[in-house]
Amino acid sequence: MSACPEALLLERMAHYAIPGAALALIADSEIAAEAGYGVKEAGGDHPVTPATRFQACSISKPVAVLGMLRLVEQGVLDLDADVNEMLMSWRVPPNASWQPRVTLRQIASHSAGLTVGGFPGYTRRAALPTLREILTGSAPANTPGIRVDTLPGIEFRYAGGGTTVLQQVLEDVTGRPFAKLMRELVLDPLGMSRSAYTQPLPNELHAEASTAHGADGSPVDGAWHVYPELAAAGLWTTPGDLARFAVGVQHAAARAPSAILGQELTVSMLTPHSGPASRLGGLDSVGLGLFLGGPWFGHSGGNEGFRCHLVAHRDAGCGLAVMTNGDRGHELIAEVLGAVARDLGWPDWTAAAPAEDDSPTVGLEAVVGAYELRPGVAIEIAQDNDELELTLPGQPPIRFLRMSETDFGSFSVETTLAFDGEEVTLRQNDGELRCRRIDSYT
Repeated sequence: MSACPEALLLERMAHYAIPGAALALIADSEIAAEAGYGVKEAGGDHPVTPATRFQACSISKPVAVLGMLRLVEQGVLDLDADVNEMLMSWRVPPNASWQPRVTLRQIASHSAGLTVGGFPGYTRRAALPTLREILTGSAPANTPGIRVDTLPGIEFRYAGGGTTVLQQVLEDVTGRPFAKLMRELVLDPLGMSRSAYTQPLPNELHAEASTAHGADGSPVDGAWHVYPELAAAGLWTTPGDLARFAVGVQHAAARAPSAILGQELTVSMLTPHSGPASRLGGLDSVGLGLFLGGPWFGHSGGNEGFRCHLVAHRDAGCGLAVMTNGDRGHELIAEVLGAVARDLGWPDWTAAAPAEDDSPTVGLEAVVGAYELRPGVAIEIAQDNDELELTLPGQPPIRFLRMSETDFGSFSVETTLAFDGEEVTLRQNDGELRCRRIDSYT
């Protein structure tokens, strides 16, 4: 790739402590080039190649939505029906006497008002929850139950929890496992032969997989996290296969005879339904499954130790998929996108905004500390693995789990905790209590 000289790219990878990266370039709605750089694991000698598999992270979502839209086109699903009319093994719960009505269109455009922004994943030694346990927030799930907590259809709020509801809808209506269904609906038709919604990753594919790395470049414990939330974060793939997905969308937009989706639903997929949003490359609104910016479409992704991005032009047939095995990958990706766009003269391109990340943006360590509840009384917040522990004077610790980028909820009490810089806000009994950070716990 002339737009990414290898020596320069490797230098920037080292700057961001990213051991390995891979790219696939789209031109004239075809895969024009694929390349791998660096190594699969820091300190190792196994190179990243175009065949190396990375976690697609949140780019799992638009691929899942395309599968859902194919079932809508076949008359199996209704895009605007209440999902509770299709769900059998779990239902969107009522809020007291009010039963929210949620549709697949709202879920796909992140406007359903559903909770749980992202998922932290599980170590490879941990017990994995079933899909129902994830939806209900039951052990061993490490996130709260999914529910509606804002008015559906009103505004954009990114919700991996919504895509998990979508996964349950597809399984309940078809009676098929999600991974097999997606292979039939999307992966095989688009030639995505190195892709699979397979969690945990089978042993026979470990040699093809990249290790995940933290922000300091050190390997993640156990090599990577496991994401049983398949539709939201569970796809293992390559940049070439992500590019094949984008080319499939381009062909559908061009009404190609072999298009994977008909014109009506393709237009709906590429029409803004909610926003504003902000994603790398000027993507500022949401269609169905995809972020949009004028004629550009795409999606970012961030799991523990992996960062990736896909962007493509609806009409000009160009685009790029980039996957990295480091937590600072979006910073590198922003530079790569800018260089490729300039060198190739991409049309209608908006200069890359600051790197966006679909993984939780507030690290738990940032919340840890003491906060004044009222004069002379403080609470202490500590971190325990992927959870927070809040201690009130005279009470045992209460565990809080991430609900969104900045909000945390508890199974034990009807209280949520929101973090904003130097304050935490406790919300309960329809009220809010702001607590400012203090130097020490007394």
